[in-house]
Amino acid sequence: MLQRLEADDPIRKEIEEIHSAGEKGAALVSQLLTFSRKKVLHPKVVDLNKILSETDLMLRRLVGGSIDVAVIRAGDLGNVRVDPTQMEQVVLNLAANARDAMPDGGKLTIETSNRDIDGIPGHGDAVEGPGKYVTLTVSDTGCGMDEKTRSRVFEPFFTTKPSGKGTGLGLSTVYGIAKQNGGHIVLESEVGKGTTFTIVLPRVEEAVVEKDVSERLAVEERRGTETLLLAEDEDLVRDLVRTILTARGYKVLEARNGKESIEIGNTYEGQIHLLITDLVMPNMNGQELSGQLTGIRPGIKTLYMSGYRQDPDNGDEGPFPDAAFVQKPFRPEELARKVRETLDG
Repeated sequence: MLQRLEADDPIRKEIEEIHSAGEKGAALVSQLLTFSRKKVLHPKVVDLNKILSETDLMLRRLVGGSIDVAVIRAGDLGNVRVDPTQMEQVVLNLAANARDAMPDGGKLTIETSNRDIDGIPGHGDAVEGPGKYVTLTVSDTGCGMDEKTRSRVFEPFFTTKPSGKGTGLGLSTVYGIAKQNGGHIVLESEVGKGTTFTIVLPRVEEAVVEKDVSERLAVEERRGTETLLLAEDEDLVRDLVRTILTARGYKVLEARNGKESIEIGNTYEGQIHLLITDLVMPNMNGQELSGQLTGIRPGIKTLYMSGYRQDPDNGDEGPFPDAAFVQKPFRPEELARKVRETLDG
């Protein structure tokens, strides 16, 4: 419908707001499925130390240079059975939460350890019983939380951030992932001293199955040196996408909306190989932006991001079936794969 409306049509803004609300709602549903433990898992036996190594560069870029990051990996760490992409999300969500608690800088410490547990206090309930566990602890020296905030911090939609700066689903998603993977989360926090989250996961005796050579090569091939233009109106999403892609060698130009994207298209002196744009943004949607930018820079390719959930098995190919598309929320490797495929296509 938006494509049939003129830019100055009085009902255009209302239609855009409806589209935007639906877009955000689709992403929230995906996160709520994680919180309610109904999302499909792909568990594997993994070494948490390796997950920390694989996310290290991305994590440091996410928190910024004003925060000192210390990663302490336990020797002879036991293995756990989890969905590895969900554990990456846990690490990044907790790091982003710590960053927001330290606007003037501070220290972020991430630590793994083996632990024998008889029973543990925490949010809601205890672990199933005594046993051998592996812990992932994320601590910051930020503002800390009072008792009221601590009691609600894992509730969906609860946030202390200003309006528009967060959905309130980051920590509830972490809680849901921990529980869905058979684990537990413990929160310790004091106002003015900082916050510590500890993820406790059952230890398993099985060995990690290493990726074969072809799979490792495929991951390496998802890198590049091309210049990308990223158009995304949500600050946190834009920040994360930039972090994922710069960590893989790309140069990323950032814009908050269509107008800024067009300005960059007109003024940037080098080649822009790919536009990565949210489908729904204020004043100019992603498809309109792609059309205008193609007029300025013929040959530029486009990758759309959206919270719209495609279901090809039921004949639903999404809003633009012939376009390159990645569904929010996405895993870092999923985004990197789609970017590489679109550039090479």
